[in-house]
Amino acid sequence: MKANELEIVLRDDNNNYLTLYIDVYDTPLAQKWLGAVNHLLENNHHLEKNYCFHGFVTSKRTCQYILNQVNNTISAINASTLDYKINDHFTLENTVDENGRLIQSKLNDLHRYFEDLQGVSNNMSRHYTEADSAIRWHIRQLNLLCHEYESIVRAIRQLSFNPRNYRPSQLMCWLNAPRFELTPEDCDSFGIETLARSFGGVYVGVNKAIGKTHWEVFLDEGGKPLDDLTTTVLRPQSEAAGDFDIEWGSRVGLDPIQQQQFTDFTNWLIDNGFDPNDKSLTIGHPKVAQVDLIKSFGAFDGKSIRKILGRHLDVYKIETSTQSQTYNYKWSDPDYQEQQTRILNDNT
Repeated sequence: MKANELEIVLRDDNNNYLTLYIDVYDTPLAQKWLGAVNHLLENNHHLEKNYCFHGFVTSKRTCQYILNQVNNTISAINASTLDYKINDHFTLENTVDENGRLIQSKLNDLHRYFEDLQGVSNNMSRHYTEADSAIRWHIRQLNLLCHEYESIVRAIRQLSFNPRNYRPSQLMCWLNAPRFELTPEDCDSFGIETLARSFGGVYVGVNKAIGKTHWEVFLDEGGKPLDDLTTTVLRPQSEAAGDFDIEWGSRVGLDPIQQQQFTDFTNWLIDNGFDPNDKSLTIGHPKVAQVDLIKSFGAFDGKSIRKILGRHLDVYKIETSTQSQTYNYKWSDPDYQEQQTRILNDNT
């Protein structure tokens, strides 16, 4: 394997394997990111398999499953000794309207509970610092489950009303992944134009600060002025990690509706006092690598590739030219929560 290559081996329920062959770019940020990935593999960090494949409608992590997990987590937090109670319950009826659209205000409530309980980077909430490792795990779940649910609901609606814009993604996140600071040179890889992601593109995990990006706030809040926001934290990205996303949507940024969104977003930034050309805002998704589609799938067709991927929703192994790690566990393991809780406890 060459120095700038990475392979991810996926498996299906019958232990059939599929290898993704990835070419890493020779840019400063990409090489810094690859070094961070090698560190994660070398030190056998835990890959969060319960937060990996988003928007794949073939996943066994269905809408109802995710909602059950949300409510279980709320019950666990309410039963703890924390001086914080969540008087809420999440159902299909109060999170999705009659047209299959996400009721975003309800999910914003869920995300706000997470923000209250965890705090922000370098200024964690007293609730989080007082919690034991089991409750810290549940606090994290409020955030992870919120974003996962948003993705699957939107995916189901896209397939029903606009299948060409169906865009599942693969999120590769590790527990306690070490962070590195973004430099001005790294910020050059950002920009509104990078919101239009390419099929099979690999994007560095920059969303490590607690809160939402400008783009996320714009989408989730329907373009409201900042003074009217229901979310509590908006901040540029200052750190990154070896975490990364793989885009599996074919037309991200190409649809006229999306193009109009980018224009509206640019105007929203200006109206709220931001310079849309300011790279330090870290808007967008810096690309660091690309999946070799022909080598991996023997095809370029997005629909065919997504069908193959939809049968292989478990990461089994990751390998670079210098490191290799096998992840022979699944999110469906009966003791999976305990596995993650032990790791969080070890790093308390």
